[in-house]
Amino acid sequence: MLKQRIITAIIALAALGIVLFVLPSLAAQAVIALVVLAGAWEWSAFISKDSLPVRVVFVSLAAAGMAAVNLAWTDGAELVLQVALAWWALALLWTFLFPTRILPVWRWVCGLLVLVPAYAALVLLYRQGAGLLLFALLIVWAADIGAYFVGKRYGRVKLAPKISPGKTWEGVIGGLVLVALLTVGRGLLADAHLAALIPFCLAVAGISIVGDLTVSMFKRTAGLKDSGTLFPGHGGVLDRIDSVAAAAPLFALGLPWTGLA
Repeated sequence: MLKQRIITAIIALAALGIVLFVLPSLAAQAVIALVVLAGAWEWSAFISKDSLPVRVVFVSLAAAGMAAVNLAWTDGAELVLQVALAWWALALLWTFLFPTRILPVWRWVCGLLVLVPAYAALVLLYRQGAGLLLFALLIVWAADIGAYFVGKRYGRVKLAPKISPGKTWEGVIGGLVLVALLTVGRGLLADAHLAALIPFCLAVAGISIVGDLTVSMFKRTAGLKDSGTLFPGHGGVLDRIDSVAAAAPLFALGLPWTGLA
């Protein structure tokens, strides 16, 4: 399983590099939109796994939300990101209350609150520099990789056993340590103020965990282990962008204070 995960990750990284650094800007942004819409298709299974019309309607609503962000980009994108941060704060509280019943209407609303701001944040970061978007993704991946290996070796205290039994507090600490090391390296290269950059990046890593747990709540409610099977050993698109969906809005909003922009 680990070998399969590593091979899949290498292929995905190569594809990401082509998208961010080789493709023309409009093409890269189109790919970002397609990835988010693929996540929307997978989320639609949380609403109704067997109803094609329902799933198509949800993806269409997500696409309409993304288009609206583009039409009102100057003011609209920032507002969408601010709404997203409020949503993720509520989602954090929700994780403490789970298991709770999730009404169908909330599956629609929460899906849009996860996906549309994710698109806005990813495109905003890309437009400011592909390297900045890559660094945001690296923070999320470092938190995930550190949590996986440290949790597997030393994990004892469960983080959220009713949502994701495999996650531990020891893993969280391992992920945050790896993020801190990554941030120090990036900060030294950019001559940024580490006193501000390190806590900011740790906060981004922390909210990425909330994104992972939140999507896991909806998967459990829908009776699904993974959102899809596109990436062998990794699950579906949504399994790969759930943490990013929470982390990217915070990173995009806080970027001007970091000295990296």
